This record gives sequence, C-alpha cells and structure tokens, in this order.
Amino acid sequence: MANIITRNIPNSITCCNLISGCIATAYAFGADYRGALSFIILGAIFDFFDGMVARILHVQSPIGKELDSLADVVTFGVAPSTMVFILLHTVTYPSFLEPLRQVIPYFAFVMAAFSALRLAHFNIDERQHSSFIGLPTPANALFWGSLIVGAESFILNLPYALAIILLMVCLSCWLLVSGIPMFALKFKQWGWHTNQVKYIFVLTCIPMLAIFGVTGIAIIIAWYVILSAFTTSKTAAEE
Repeated sequence: MANIITRNIPNSITCCNLISGCIATAYAFGADYRGALSFIILGAIFDFFDGMVARILHVQSPIGKELDSLADVVTFGVAPSTMVFILLHTVTYPSFLEPLRQVIPYFAFVMAAFSALRLAHFNIDERQHSSFIGLPTPANALFWGSLIVGAESFILNLPYALAIILLMVCLSCWLLVSGIPMFALKFKQWGWHTNQVKYIFVLTCIPMLAIFGVTGIAIIIAWYVILSAFTTSKTAAEE
C-alpha cells in the first residue's frame, strides 16, 4: 500500500497542476485576469515540485512524463491563450476589421497549439536536461498573464493595439519552438564564473519586481529571453 501511495504522489501533484490550469481557464473566460494569473502561478508551483518529488522518491515514470506535458498544455498553453482571446474581444478594431471581431480572437489559440508542439519536442529532445531550447511554456504563460493583469488598460489604449497583440502572439509562437538555447536556473555549483549569467538575471529581477509590480514579471521574462539570446550569440562568436 505504501509503495502504491508513494508512486502516485508525483502524479497527484501533476494533476493539481492540471486542475489549476482548468480553473485558470475558467477565470480567463470570465475576464477575471487576476484570478487566471493566480492559478497559472499555482500551476507553475505544482509543476516545479512534481518532478522534484519524483526524483527524491525515485518513482519517475513514462506516464508521469506524459501526464506532466498534458497538464502543462492546459495550464501554460490553453489558459494564457484564453486570456489573450478575451483581450482581443475588448481592443479597438479598425472599421474594416470590425466585422471580424468575433473571428480574429480565436487566433490566440494558435499559441496553445505551439505550446503543445514545444512540449512534445521537449519530451524527445535529449539536449534539454540542464537548459532549454526555445522559450519554456511556463515562462510564456507568466509573460502573458502578468502583462494582461498589470498593463491591460495601457494595452487597450495603444494605437494599433490589435496588430501589436497579434504580432506578439506570433513572436511567442516562434520563441516556443525556436532553436534558441535558454538557460535554466539550476545551480550545479555556486561559483561566479560558471553561473554569472544566472546571478545577473536573479539580481536584476529584484528591482524589476519592486518597481513594476505584477507587470515586472512580464519584463523579467522578456529580459530572460534577451539575456539568453545574448549569451548564445556571445558563445557562438567566441567559438
């Protein structure tokens, strides 16, 4: 009995991630962006701990890996896409696109499809044990969730807000499946020389959160992408 319980602890945590994603999606459909973001963050916490617990208990399994990806598709793919879907219903449309107001918002769910594709690649890519190739889905979800919660009124008042949002969705989709290596916040040792990019990132995140609040999370994700791309280009140049 103890072995059965132990084996299912990580999967239970993963299911909590999935449930959090479902609740986040429900909040998003109700235009409660703050509630949606809260459950995306809660899902990210569960997502962080399920793998850790599986490794500690030595109960990693193929089904756990597949269940984790399914949960991530909902929490970090469908939920943020739904937030963008609702946002696209509220932005100002040019007169010639007004007849398409009920159609264009569905484009947001392309991001959910690319999130699923990114997770499928992650499952079969042996290079992504200590770093990532492409933007991780939790980072993408946190970017959109915090951006919409913290800067909704600013976004809605932007000239060409519709075009900007659609272009940003396209950029997110590309980053999710891009070949850009992105560092993971995993420390095998604590020395400055081998971890300077990670330390710089962590230290710069603190003032961003203090100054910009919730919107600071979106800025941090953007900074993470820029820093990863810069590190990659620098490494390529040195080689």
